Amino acid sequence: MRRFPEPDPGTPDRLTPGHYLLWLTRQQSGVVLLGAFYGCLWPLAQALVPYAVGRAIDDGLAARDRHSLMLWGGAVLALGLIQAASGILQDRCALANSLSARYRTLQLVTRQAARLGATLPRRVSAGEVMNVGVADVTQIGRALDISSRAIGAAVTIVVIAAIMLDASRQLGLVVLTGVPVMLWVLSLLLRPLIDRQTRLRDQQAELTARAVDIVGGLRVLRGIGGEEMFAARYRDDSQQVRKAGVRVARVETVLESARMLLPGLLVALVVYLGARSVLAGELTGGQLVAFYGYAVYLALPVRRITLAAGIVMKAFVAARRVVGLLALEPELTSGQARLGEPVSHLHDPASGLVVDGGRFTAVACTHPADADAVADRLGRYHDSDVTYDGRALRHADLDDVRRRILVVGNDARLFSGVLRDELDPGGTGDDHRVERAVHVAAAADIVEALPDGLNTVIEQSGREFSGGQQQRLRLVRALTVDPDVLVLVEPTSAVDAHTEARIAAQLATERAGRTTVVFSTSPIMLDHADRVVLVEDGVAVAAGTHAELMGDHRYRALVAREEDEA
Repeated sequence: MRRFPEPDPGTPDRLTPGHYLLWLTRQQSGVVLLGAFYGCLWPLAQALVPYAVGRAIDDGLAARDRHSLMLWGGAVLALGLIQAASGILQDRCALANSLSARYRTLQLVTRQAARLGATLPRRVSAGEVMNVGVADVTQIGRALDISSRAIGAAVTIVVIAAIMLDASRQLGLVVLTGVPVMLWVLSLLLRPLIDRQTRLRDQQAELTARAVDIVGGLRVLRGIGGEEMFAARYRDDSQQVRKAGVRVARVETVLESARMLLPGLLVALVVYLGARSVLAGELTGGQLVAFYGYAVYLALPVRRITLAAGIVMKAFVAARRVVGLLALEPELTSGQARLGEPVSHLHDPASGLVVDGGRFTAVACTHPADADAVADRLGRYHDSDVTYDGRALRHADLDDVRRRILVVGNDARLFSGVLRDELDPGGTGDDHRVERAVHVAAAADIVEALPDGLNTVIEQSGREFSGGQQQRLRLVRALTVDPDVLVLVEPTSAVDAHTEARIAAQLATERAGRTTVVFSTSPIMLDHADRVVLVEDGVAVAAGTHAELMGDHRYRALVAREEDEA
């Protein structure tokens, strides 16, 4: 019994799609070779059945030799048993090859996604990653699945041709010539198929990305009345994908017809020439039966080779996507410097923002995009001139930055699984810490409403929770991690005023003495901050307490509407 996935997927050859497929094959060469052995044994056992039947007819029936008839009849039975056993073992190896290739590729893609970090969403769409992790991985697995069968088919063709050459040079040459000609004709159809499949694959990725965007922003689209417009765009795009799929299907239909027709023509030609040889006295009746069996059986390995060629071409297209993803490099490079502790202050020269260590700082931005940009710089999701206690973050060890500074925005996702594990990503197993974080984030009512409380299994992205509930659960997760510097971007934008007031007060108390930065324009949150900074057009223009800044007309204009609503 093989265990999947492998502990270490290895380091792939990322030069070309073909190199990647060969690298996968080498990684599991043992199973591939074993599968190839069974892949040869199974068709050879089947291919030798006509020979044994022919000998039984000539040596047994025609010669009236009971011993020879029993001998060759037993040979047919033995070949049948060998074929059955090798077929089962071949399928087992093929499945192991397919699963190993799929899991190994998934491991590499997942490892690369973690390595890229913030670079990934800026370089690759979510739909593209989904297609790589589902459709492309499946195609690559199919290529490794068919490998042993294709090797067995090739060996079978060579063996049958050799046997036929020994009995009849003419028929043997027909087979040896006919098979390469058929493969050449089919290869002409594979070239346009690859091009059309590549275009279809690109369109499918774009369509999946649009679907992900629509689902992710469905609440917003409904709020602004844009649901029908985006749905119409999706319908138009899906029709284009459908048309591209039809174009691919047309080529595949012609290819499949050729797969059936050409071997049939070869069989007809072999039978015709064999019958003429019998009439001319060059072959016996038993040999003709054997040749007919060979000719009919040849259709199977030929079709299998052509099928393998089509699958490998699809895998080549899929591997091109995988290689492209694996070739991406992170925009951020890790330095060697370690951050000291405790933090005394963070400074962002681009905006002029200064965050005092050990204090609760709120940042009110006139433009939401500025909040995201400054938060990304503070968390070093973009290289900038931000300093941590006077040390440039760009020169700091990236892993150390991630441990010290945690940035939580509303695009952070909840993963499927047990809620307790999701809220304790560090795996501390400290239930008291989790329960304390639930209390601070005012999320106790969410947990109590679940059938099994913290042991409830939640769906992907926390779909069963409302926007406000997801915000509170994300805050629970952040508080459980308890970083040195916690940066929150609009953590209560979807929460009612009463709950927000509780969160703001409890957050200020819980994080007392540690550095907390909250980007918000809510007067409730701003009023609980030790210091508030106003950022206008990406530049810090004023600082003070909430009460002090209310005297600044720019600040008042930004928060007054929310204050009136509160």
